[in-house]
Amino acid sequence: MKFNNIKLAAIALLVSFSAYNCSSDDDNGPTGPTGPNFTGIYAQEDQMGRPAINTVFVDMMDKNAFNTTIPSNQNAAFQSKFQAKLEALNPAHADPAYTNALGFNAEQFTGALATDVLTVSLTGTTTFFDGENVLTGRTLADDVISVELLLIFGGPMGTDNPGLTNDNVDGNDKPFSTSFPYLASPW
Repeated sequence: MKFNNIKLAAIALLVSFSAYNCSSDDDNGPTGPTGPNFTGIYAQEDQMGRPAINTVFVDMMDKNAFNTTIPSNQNAAFQSKFQAKLEALNPAHADPAYTNALGFNAEQFTGALATDVLTVSLTGTTTFFDGENVLTGRTLADDVISVELLLIFGGPMGTDNPGLTNDNVDGNDKPFSTSFPYLASPW
């Protein structure tokens, strides 16, 4: 009998906590979205707007600084370091007349890369690079690593250093879904 009373008291306590937490006393506050709340303390930890750019072009000693620098300040802080890394990867970029498949010389290319945001075209083709459209977004099927290799090593026509311009991974290992979120199911 004593055990049943304890059980009933525990159930009553659980119900009262549930009722309290599920109360509708929030009806007195604003209705609808109120916008983001930035009153707390937040810290940006990572920045990966464009795949592999942070990994390849940012030195280990600069990772924290790059990850916490707002994009509008990244070009001034990191473009020259990116250019030095690009010229080390492909010395042909040291020639100011040398361009990649985008028509960018080393300074222009690394200036675009140093601001680590993924630009998106709202009216045109969405692609990382398809030979005509440049960094206008990204689809899941875009081979961004091969594109980045092509832009680093391929030269103006994309044909320089053919052994370095393709990662030889021609597609996802599983088909993408036709419905949101479109990613393939895990293995």
